[in-house]
Amino acid sequence: MIYNPKSLKAEEFINDEEINETLKYVDENKNNLELIDKILEKAKLKKGLNHREASVLLACENKEKIDEMYNLAEQIKKDFYGNRIVMFAPLYLSNYCVNGCLYCPYHLKNKNIPRKKLTQEEVKKEVIALQNMGHKRLAIEAGEDPVNNPIEYILDCIKTIYSIKHKNGAIRRVNVNIAATTVENYKKLKDAGIGTYILFQETYHKKSYEYLHPTGPKHNYDYHTEAMDRAMDAGIDDVGIGVLFGLEKYRYEFAGLLMHAEHFEAVHGVGPHTISVPRVKKADDINPSDFDDSLSDEMFCKIVACIRIAVPYTGMIISTRENQEIREKVIRLGISQISGGSRTSVGGYAEEERPHDTEQFDVSDDRTLDEVVNWLMSLGYIPSFCTACYREGRTGDRFMSLCKSGQIQNCCHPNALMTLKEFLMDYATSNTKKIGEELIEKEINNIGKDEVKKIVRERLQKIEKGERDFRF
Repeated sequence: MIYNPKSLKAEEFINDEEINETLKYVDENKNNLELIDKILEKAKLKKGLNHREASVLLACENKEKIDEMYNLAEQIKKDFYGNRIVMFAPLYLSNYCVNGCLYCPYHLKNKNIPRKKLTQEEVKKEVIALQNMGHKRLAIEAGEDPVNNPIEYILDCIKTIYSIKHKNGAIRRVNVNIAATTVENYKKLKDAGIGTYILFQETYHKKSYEYLHPTGPKHNYDYHTEAMDRAMDAGIDDVGIGVLFGLEKYRYEFAGLLMHAEHFEAVHGVGPHTISVPRVKKADDINPSDFDDSLSDEMFCKIVACIRIAVPYTGMIISTRENQEIREKVIRLGISQISGGSRTSVGGYAEEERPHDTEQFDVSDDRTLDEVVNWLMSLGYIPSFCTACYREGRTGDRFMSLCKSGQIQNCCHPNALMTLKEFLMDYATSNTKKIGEELIEKEINNIGKDEVKKIVRERLQKIEKGERDFRF
């Protein structure tokens, strides 16, 4: 197979020979300071790097250059996303699954875990519980099971989620993380009004992929890897990718991940809307030590920084798999979206006590959404509950052109302040509200245009009087 980013064949746009040649090149040049300086100079243009250039940075061992990388990643993050952090929560609909994935407790042979599928009434209870926290954006998750979780069930759940208006609560964006499917089914998801379609590759190493997915439809590497092209063909122009770090050598995964982003640009003219960086974590019958490619915290931070430098426009996501300390480090280096108050069990939000029996993974950051919001603000970030781009049609190439030019901040910064104000009025504790009000007043002064500043102040007053859902 010949490497070809414009190909629609998985083994040509994620090409094993090209990745191995890249890793060989990296080993030869990881301490080539002249080359590293050239790559960093190119990165400062904020147009991104290719997989080979970024892989050299990832392998660099010079502390001074690593510090330079981190500072550059931080600056690029600020230039594209400001100090905003988008908030979301996962919603697990069903843990029925026909696959045999060796790293996931939902695998078919696991008899320890009780199987559960939410009814539409239970979905409603979960959504109300999430709305009562203050969430506006969800990522729905479900195992792959054509009988228990057909596309019609997913569509019914999306319809239910969007239909629920509880007090001042509303879920304004539903992102979907379900198994690879057909163009026809992706069209149905598009028509249902989803935000981003998310599908993690797990691993780009084909041999490892087939070993880790011994049974079930997910065993088909090509069908899974080519799924995003089918989604885009169906009109879903915001897609999110990621690998599960720890399943395979991280340098291989890193190169494959960036090659996938390059493929989107080459074929569709638009890169991934988001990139996620989960690591293998303990869950029920899954032990992370069973996988011998686990990633150190130090290298994990370096990967986040290098992805931010290589794909400056993309949203980067981290979940509650990671603890507070790690999340604080990687937010500075490139992460722009985090979950808060998450429960990874089916039906977990409606329960007063966090249930553990149907969790997909152990939660390392179990703080409430209010606590996470408070923490972010104390660090100088604006927790954003904004969903305006999706609802204003700023998706796909339209979003990317605004993001790459930096113009998106003209919308996102004021929208973040207005949605934070909603949270403070409706859901925050008194201490969080006090910190938030001070932050909003400070950040209004950072709005560049006087006319926009005036409009934001007027809308903030209207929010105080009970009006909701303003957006630019």
